[in-house]
Amino acid sequence: MLTNIYQDTEARMKKCVDNLQFELTKLRTGRAHTSLLDHIKVSYYGNEVPLNQVANVTAADARTLMLTVWDKAAIGIVEKAILTSDLGLNPAVNGNVIRVPLPSLTQERRIELVKVVKSTAEEAKVSIRGVRRDALTQVKDLLKSKSISEDDDKTAQDKIQKSTDKYIADVDKVIAAKESELMQV
Repeated sequence: MLTNIYQDTEARMKKCVDNLQFELTKLRTGRAHTSLLDHIKVSYYGNEVPLNQVANVTAADARTLMLTVWDKAAIGIVEKAILTSDLGLNPAVNGNVIRVPLPSLTQERRIELVKVVKSTAEEAKVSIRGVRRDALTQVKDLLKSKSISEDDDKTAQDKIQKSTDKYIADVDKVIAAKESELMQV
């Protein structure tokens, strides 16, 4: 019983850290990388589909993304999706190719992005603490039903707290790495 709770707690906490890392890939650091556009959806023949299903995304150089749209009719739709995204990018259409230049980041914009990173990290920490709360509730329910002893309850609480501390430290490491990447000129 307790091992299932431990495994579930570990898996859910790891998922919180993984989700944080995915969210942080959306924040641009001044260098072109294809995952920058992964979260953009395109309205294609009545369906919302990921951008990478209607175009091939490559990094032409350090400051330019290049999209090769497979269907000529979708070029305008892809361009509009990039324009209306929260990334603040201005694509330029050239035939079947859309070039997306990444402007250099100002110091002010870098500081704004660090604030966004910190708030995203706080959301991840809150999620991890929520997982801890759920696990502790499950352990308390087992104690109330007399399925485990008080010693097992105390041991379980300590183990769950250690997992929480570990994953919150992982979040702090991810954030520190992203902050240094953002502040790098």
